[in-house]
Amino acid sequence: MRFLGIGYGNDLGDLYLRLSARGHEVRVYVDDPELRDIMSGMMVFTLDWEADLGWIREAEQNGIIIFEGNGWGAIQDRLRAEGYNVVGGSALGDRLESDRAYGQQLLRDVGLQTAETFEFHDFDEAIRFLRREGRRFVLKFSGSGFASTRNYVGEMTSGADMIALLETQRDRWRYSEEPHFILMEHVSGVEVGVGAFFNGERFLEPANLDWEHKRFFPGDLGELTGEMGTLATYRGAERIFEATLSRIAPILQSSGYCGYVNLNTIVNEDGIWPLEFTCRFGYPGFAILDALHADRWDEIFYKLVTRSATRIETHDGYAICVVLTVPPFPYRFGYEELSKGAPIVFADEMRDEDREQLHFSEVAMAGGRLVTAGLIGYVMVATGRGETVREAQAAAYRRCRMVVIPNVRYRTDIGDRFIREDEASLRKWGWL
Repeated sequence: MRFLGIGYGNDLGDLYLRLSARGHEVRVYVDDPELRDIMSGMMVFTLDWEADLGWIREAEQNGIIIFEGNGWGAIQDRLRAEGYNVVGGSALGDRLESDRAYGQQLLRDVGLQTAETFEFHDFDEAIRFLRREGRRFVLKFSGSGFASTRNYVGEMTSGADMIALLETQRDRWRYSEEPHFILMEHVSGVEVGVGAFFNGERFLEPANLDWEHKRFFPGDLGELTGEMGTLATYRGAERIFEATLSRIAPILQSSGYCGYVNLNTIVNEDGIWPLEFTCRFGYPGFAILDALHADRWDEIFYKLVTRSATRIETHDGYAICVVLTVPPFPYRFGYEELSKGAPIVFADEMRDEDREQLHFSEVAMAGGRLVTAGLIGYVMVATGRGETVREAQAAAYRRCRMVVIPNVRYRTDIGDRFIREDEASLRKWGWL
């Protein structure tokens, strides 16, 4: 088969490596010149993805274009209309993820209960609103250009901390466009995501559940990084999936969406509260799903574009993924001096089955050695699978200890909260 990967960075680089190892032809386009060193010396790159469309067309049904990231939706829609097999998202998917107010309205339209959400384009207006309300909110910026570290979960019931933050944002705003953000009512409970692959007509079975760990330090302290690790399973998602994600299938079908979709939620004794969509491959979401797939990625992609199957083959039990980083992650300032080009070495006891569960990210080959690359120090993801969460944890962390990089850091508590309290709560409320 032939695969053409397209993205701003090379976030699915490890997936492309696995496709190449299976004997497929793979070419990768990286839009951002600053990220073109990622996986240099490890795969075939192209500087003009449109020039390679004929190469994909020649392969007919065995030619697949993979888009990573948000913002390419309109191009994906056009390519599908021209007869190409495209896996990724759509213009609708882009809007669901980046226009947070729109995403919440769509969820209400299909009958889901949502937290109160208020949209703003002016900091002063939002500050006046908070002073009137005097309660907790969550700040989320709309658009694909804002890092997760810009979002903020209010801590004080008076809203004083959120007011102070918005005043600071207002005084330091340096962007040419006006701000666009929402304040979402804070809802307490168990944060759980539900995801599935959509083939343009329907969701493939089974759906999966995930419990993300977004903050930098153990104990949920520090910056909102996007994700430092995740617990996931393909078993027991049916009730949550039917109550939430399954309801948007007709909307996805109307847009020709073909790819992965995840809906992040809060679950409590009052029900499910959907928070936000991820209408693309998640990072490191694709890595933890890989640990649970019995089907290989080429088999999954072929099922999606040909609509030749209604399910993918998956393993029982749980998987844990852990993100390994180096300074100054989650920021880019100083990376060149602190950590870029650092050697990556593996312990002697690492076996092939362990190496299979390491998913490279910002790495490259230089002088015959694997080294850190990219812009931010997001080096790789280690995964582990087991019948229980404890077994999955042990497998993942054993592999983390086999990776030797100067100043490597990672969270040591991925899955602990699920064991300690989340699983019991979800069972008590009838969702598991």
